[in-house]
Amino acid sequence: MAVGEYQRITSETPLPCFALLVGSADHATFTVERVAFGRNARTTDPAARREFTESIVPLFGPAYENETRGWWIDSHDLLRASREAEADGLDILGSVHMHPDWHRIGPPEERKLILSERPTPMDQHVFGNTGWPVNLICYLERRGDVLYHALAAWAPPSPENPHQPCAELPLRIRTNAAVGV
Repeated sequence: MAVGEYQRITSETPLPCFALLVGSADHATFTVERVAFGRNARTTDPAARREFTESIVPLFGPAYENETRGWWIDSHDLLRASREAEADGLDILGSVHMHPDWHRIGPPEERKLILSERPTPMDQHVFGNTGWPVNLICYLERRGDVLYHALAAWAPPSPENPHQPCAELPLRIRTNAAVGV
């Protein structure tokens, strides 16, 4: 999905790509079983518009005035995903979103912040406010005709120290392929 969205990006439209991580937690291990997609409510929900106008833009800059920049999951979609997860004995563990190489392909005035698979100040804010234990960032970068991916997992800052950096989590990707013994 992220690659398809990346290929539709223009210098005016960053086209965020976002999903919820649904799975289970066992001690310090989070197992993602599936992702749940939802709509971006930034253009339709008055509360989302107000949050960006009153809080996000003053904190993180005018780039977030662009309604295609940043994500606010539709509350109905979040509730649906939560109920479906609960019915299957699972939890919403966190989120996954894409960072494109916007510092290369975005408009010149927005190329100051170098994106990667590391959280931006906005990501830290969002991760801290949701409190979800695991958040993935997928960084996509075009080099010539080749598209590269980098994936990293992050815990939110602690509520006691919300301005501390997010902690990187170890990331293991399980395959369903049979392994011979």
